[in-house]
Amino acid sequence: MNILMLSWEYPPRVVGGISRVVHDLSHKLYQDGHKVTVITYRDGNVPYYEDDGGVDVYRVDNFMISSNNFIDWVMQLNFNMIAKAGEIISEKGKFDVIHAHDWLTAYAGKTLKTAHHIPLVSTIHATEAGRNSGIHGDMQKYINDTEWMLTYESSEVIVNSNYMKNELQRLFGLPYEKINVVPNGVDLTLFNGIERDYDFRRKFAMDNEKIILFMGRLVYEKGIQTLISAMPKILSHYNDAKLIIAGKGGMIDELRAQVNYLGLGNKVYFTGYLGSKDVQKMYKCADVAVFPSTYEPFGIVALEAMLSGTPVVTSDIGGLNEIVEHGVNGMKSYAGNPNSLADSILTLLFDPNLCENVSKKGIEKVKTQYNWSKITEETHLTYEKAICETMANRQKRQIAQEEANKQIKKSSEITNLLSFKKTRQAFA
Repeated sequence: MNILMLSWEYPPRVVGGISRVVHDLSHKLYQDGHKVTVITYRDGNVPYYEDDGGVDVYRVDNFMISSNNFIDWVMQLNFNMIAKAGEIISEKGKFDVIHAHDWLTAYAGKTLKTAHHIPLVSTIHATEAGRNSGIHGDMQKYINDTEWMLTYESSEVIVNSNYMKNELQRLFGLPYEKINVVPNGVDLTLFNGIERDYDFRRKFAMDNEKIILFMGRLVYEKGIQTLISAMPKILSHYNDAKLIIAGKGGMIDELRAQVNYLGLGNKVYFTGYLGSKDVQKMYKCADVAVFPSTYEPFGIVALEAMLSGTPVVTSDIGGLNEIVEHGVNGMKSYAGNPNSLADSILTLLFDPNLCENVSKKGIEKVKTQYNWSKITEETHLTYEKAICETMANRQKRQIAQEEANKQIKKSSEITNLLSFKKTRQAFA
């Protein structure tokens, strides 16, 4: 197949999880013999075109029409994506399928589908209603409506968990058979050759301290505030522990204030953004990785932690609830409940045998269920469904048009016959 991917982020630009998913999926599709083109936003001084290991990556510039108006920015990005795709199609021919990732590329996907008669598949990685526990303002309503439009215009829709399938069906009224559950995956070689680096570890904690690690964006739905609230109970039972919060986001000042209010300044460390190599090292240095989200469609960071051999604690919501089996390949806690979260973390800190067992089971589950070979195969089948459906609909429209033309011709013949009879009668 000749596949076009539309995404607002692609390495080295990493805003959330979409970047890694698009990168890994594109490369595995290429390895399977498909031609893959990615159109994305050009952030920084990266090249406008790049042959990224066989994947053609085109990046487009953007600019802010109105200051601090994100919707304007997104619309301009879509216009530029449409223009670049048009150039590529003119030079190299039409794509077999378009794969749009989230509402940020919805209008480009819809326009290219209509203009060039190409099947559209979309992946909804998260919903605005889910992120905000409902729709509360005009911008959120706009994004929610755009998400609905994208799912309506798509021949097939991909989500990464059964939780998300239920959410899309509830929010947008999509037919169940139109929603395909294809989980995200991780590169199984991610931690090959990576061992615990004690010199690196000592930058963040003393040798006697157990590292409790959070890795991700510092936003409300990731639940870091719950993890910080759990630390006083954890420290009262296990004082030789330290919380490392790795990532960046809009809540940083609020979270720092919470740490200071609780008097945890020497027991909580904010690393800021970490590069990919440091992320790998950090997972290997951690004793427990915690993902206490209040909303999480999938939870790819949990897979990375499990693959690294670090025992994980997650909340019992969304995709995390489907990945982790309590006491088997990780531990779970009630979402938004610091007491429950502290109990699950303490259980691991006090039980090395349990840590070893859940780590082994975690690695096993990631390798069998979340490898890119299986995921790419399921994605390819979804593309085939979309193409077949588009062809069938096109044939139905063609048959309907031919039938309509026959009826028009028949009606015209009857009209002409009646007119002839009237004319003959008038002369008679």
